[in-house]
Formats: sequence, C-alpha cells, structure tokens
Amino acid sequence: MTRLKALAGSFLAAAIIGTAAPALAEDVNIYSYRQPELIAPLLEAFEAETGINTNVLFLDTGLVERVKAEGANSPVDVILTVDIGRLTEAKEAEVTQPVESEIINADIPEQFRDPDGNWFALTKRGRVVYASKDRIGQVPITYEELSDPKWKGAICIRDGQHPYNIALIASMIAHHGAAYTEEWLEGLKANLARRPNGNDRSQAKAIMSGECDIALGNTYYVGLMMTNDKEPEQKEWAAAIDILFPNAEDRGTHVNVSGMAMAKHAPHPENALKLMEFLASPEAQEIYAEQVFEYPVMPGAEASEIVQSFGEIHPDDLSLTEIADHRREASELVDKTGFNDGP
Repeated sequence: MTRLKALAGSFLAAAIIGTAAPALAEDVNIYSYRQPELIAPLLEAFEAETGINTNVLFLDTGLVERVKAEGANSPVDVILTVDIGRLTEAKEAEVTQPVESEIINADIPEQFRDPDGNWFALTKRGRVVYASKDRIGQVPITYEELSDPKWKGAICIRDGQHPYNIALIASMIAHHGAAYTEEWLEGLKANLARRPNGNDRSQAKAIMSGECDIALGNTYYVGLMMTNDKEPEQKEWAAAIDILFPNAEDRGTHVNVSGMAMAKHAPHPENALKLMEFLASPEAQEIYAEQVFEYPVMPGAEASEIVQSFGEIHPDDLSLTEIADHRREASELVDKTGFNDGP
C-alpha cells in the first residue's frame, strides 16, 4: 500500500522505513516534488503489478539539500521532480547515479533523457497563456509580445523565481540573449495587474474575477481544474479561460517536463529500477495522460481527450539542457529587474 507523507517542519527520513528494523526488501522509497495526488494512481498501479510497496515523502522545497545532507545513509531510492532545472540540479549536486536500461531508453526519446543517464523525463507540459474567454478569446500570441504596452495592467503571474517561470525566462535568454530578455522582463513587469503571487490555478481565478485578462500557466492545471469535484469552484475558473499556445506560428510553445532519477545511495536499486522502468512504460504514460493531464513523452502516445480539446501544441524544440544552462542567469534577471515587486 502506498504511504504518502507530507513534510511539515523537521521530518526524519527514518520515519519512512522505520528505525526498529531494516527496511523490507520489497520496498522502494521515493522523495517527491510531485504532489501526492498526482502520483498516487501511478504508484498504486505499480504496486498492483509488482507487489513492491512504495513509500513516499513529499517535499515542497529542499529535496536535493536533504538528500545531500543524508549522504550514504539516505533511505531514498527514486527522486521524482518537476522542471528541467530541478533535474539538472540533482545531477550537479551528485545525489543521483547513472542508470542503464534498454527498456527506459526504448520508451523515452533521447532528447528527454540525460546523456549520462542521470535523469529521465516522464511527461511534458506547455507554459501557455490563460486568456479570458469574455474579454480576449482565441487570438494568436507570442511570449515576446507580453512586454508590449498594449497589455498594460492586463497580466497576472506567479512568483518570477518559481521554477516554471525561471525555465521560461531561461528559454528566452537562449533564443534572444540576456540583454533582450532583461528588457522583455522590464516590459512584462510594467504590464502586470498586480505583484506576482499565488499558483497557476489562482491566475485563472484572477481572470474569472476580472483582476486580469491574461496569465501564464501550465496546461495540466486546466485539466485538473476542469475535473476537480472536491473544489468545484475551480471548474468555474477553468470555464472562464481559453488556452493560447504562444509562438504557435513560429518557434513553438515553451515545454517543460517532470522526471525521475535514481538516488546515488539507493538502498533498493533493483526495486528502484523496476519503478523507473514502470514509470516509463506505456501503461504509466497512459495514466499520466488520462489522470494528470500531461503530454506523454513516449512517441505515438496520445494526450487525453481533455488535453486534446485545448488545441494542438507545437513544442519549441530548444533542448532542455540548453534551457537549464541559463536558469541561474534567468534567476539573476528576475532579481535585477525587481520583477517580484510588481508594476
């Protein structure tokens, strides 16, 4: 049975696997930046197929730092995370190990895996524009034009330092250079309706309330809002917006990923490999598509009907590693421009 744990204050890693006795041989321990409800269906399917228990510690921040501090005594086998920056951060911090698997390599295209085998992407998501159905509608749009004064007072966005936004800014640096991107950020900042805050879903809420007309957000959140029976008000937020795919007519829409890595000191490497091979499999890709509303990385695998209803995405073919190479510079530009101070 999957054991999901939320991190609240100081939480000893030993709590995952117990301290009175060694961990069971048929366990696999996971540290995850991915929200528990998003990975639960996958882990339940893995357990049903293999009989291996999955033990999960969910963290909001500090995953890599935690694994590094635990060192050789770390109980974690598999790291699940979002954003190319976090995947490469884990590799650079030397908390992962190379994985050689013909199964994984056959399921995940080369462009979506680390050349050294330290990480593998599992899903794609577009960083798109949420637009008011009533006030904007379906119009062509580019990331570049978000700095145009015509959008003054119209844009909402979450914290500029959030990894989702840092990856987008890093992609702008890769395409246009740092000087252009700094000017672009200044223009985008001037067009904000408020200080950056909240998460992607709250940007849709702000559009519904009339606080702004457009916002940046990830595609999969729209599917999650559309199907949220526990918080049905989110269905109203989703119904208030259209999804616009920036740069659809030229270089394509910025795409980021979620992914996995095997921990450097994984105590159950065989079980870790089984989990990683399962997560790359057609079965898992289908679960991701249908229940998490992300785009599969496996060639030929289709997005869910809900995601297909958003329209066709034309991904920017900029390499993930090139985007990751510019993330520090992107973060520095956010601070330099005072982006998070708002307009």
